[in-house]
Amino acid sequence: MARPTSFGRDPGLQTRIAGTLFLLGLVYVVLIGAIFFASGSAVIVVAVAGGLALFQLFGSEKLALHAMGAREVSPQEAPELHALIERLCVQADLPKPKIAVADTLMPNAFALGRSKKHATVAATTGLMRTLSPTELEGVMAHELSHIANRDVMVMTLAGFFASVASMIVQAGFWFGGESDDEEGALGWLAIMAIAAVVYAISFLLLQALSRYREFAADRGAALLTGRPSALSSALLKITDGIAHTPKADLRAQASVSAFYIASPTKALGNLFATHPPVEKRIERLSHYEAQLQGTAR
Repeated sequence: MARPTSFGRDPGLQTRIAGTLFLLGLVYVVLIGAIFFASGSAVIVVAVAGGLALFQLFGSEKLALHAMGAREVSPQEAPELHALIERLCVQADLPKPKIAVADTLMPNAFALGRSKKHATVAATTGLMRTLSPTELEGVMAHELSHIANRDVMVMTLAGFFASVASMIVQAGFWFGGESDDEEGALGWLAIMAIAAVVYAISFLLLQALSRYREFAADRGAALLTGRPSALSSALLKITDGIAHTPKADLRAQASVSAFYIASPTKALGNLFATHPPVEKRIERLSHYEAQLQGTAR
């Protein structure tokens, strides 16, 4: 496993991204078709769907940063973090993203953005206090790998499908029963049922993609830094730090947990988990370490 000066996309991840987007697009078309059939207004359907998609793509980054309590910092405010990311970007042949810091004790990091040129990498103050320089380098390389793989943008779009379906179901509960027309009421019930199915499919696809993208980003960090063991050590410290973070602080991050390097919330079973088990991630990183050292069998 030779260490390159830059790294490319993970073929397995790109295949899963393509499959996820195809399936999400398919179920979303079915949902929009059902709404059109019930409302009879193509203009309204297209306007609402298009407006929500644009807002999700261009506005979700600011909303997510706010939800995570992060703000953009200048090189003067965080000189070491800026210098570290600049060096990694040169090695990875990536444009330097915006850099943000979240003032929280929970050690964690995340990446957001719609493209390589419009991205943000963030670290919490708890992370920077907890990790050594080499461990922090591994974590930041992991986040840059997400940007290089473009999976951050795909997660944003995938989340959009689930959000729209969820809003339709909620709207149906509030307004669907007000129709005096039996046919209209049945139409709303059909739309709600289809939206519920779309939400369930979107949720499961999102979770599966989220888990695999973490493996891909771990591999990217291993290639970029040449020190997989540093990321392994960082993951153990982050997991321990999350375990000692007040539960109220962790619950506040539940809606954006998929974007963190380690989930701040526990899932009921692997089917609902946004991240693979830390043990499996460390096992793979150990294999990469052995490959780099030429001791792998």
